[in-house]
Amino acid sequence: MTKLTETQTIVLSAGAQRPDNIALPLPKGLAGAAAKMAVTKMIEHGWLQEVDANLRRGEPLWRETGDGHGTTLVVTDAGLLVIGIEPVAAQTTAAICQNAAETAEAKPPTQRKGTKQATLVAMLQAPEGATIEEIASATGWLAHTVRGSMSGALKKKLGLIITSKKVGDRGRVYHLVG
Repeated sequence: MTKLTETQTIVLSAGAQRPDNIALPLPKGLAGAAAKMAVTKMIEHGWLQEVDANLRRGEPLWRETGDGHGTTLVVTDAGLLVIGIEPVAAQTTAAICQNAAETAEAKPPTQRKGTKQATLVAMLQAPEGATIEEIASATGWLAHTVRGSMSGALKKKLGLIITSKKVGDRGRVYHLVG
């Protein structure tokens, strides 16, 4: 069995966990001449392979070729075997992870009816808007919970845009844009 250095093990293991077995980025602290020497040694052993980088997919660059293109490093089947991973298993794992990420992105958040959050959205969509105090009395929440729900659930998770302005004797009134 081949004896690997700690750096080689880290680079190959990290690459095996990434889509398409891309070995970049290299571990922190591995840069310059040390990185070049380590990568050259792994290429000589056949554990890494230098391939054209697909810049449209945002693949990281190992080096630029000078003609506007670049190369990236990919862990080969031999590199996977030397760290004890069957190449087919690594490809299957990468495909499952990529599919899970695509599925998670494709599902837009939905809102249930009759919830306090639905009440909050309805009050903010009203032409006259709503104040923190009005929302708190309608939902039974404290003022800080109302502000947190607008900031976290509505703005960050659902991507809604909320504006506010001071209105005479009512105070600060919040509206849902769109």
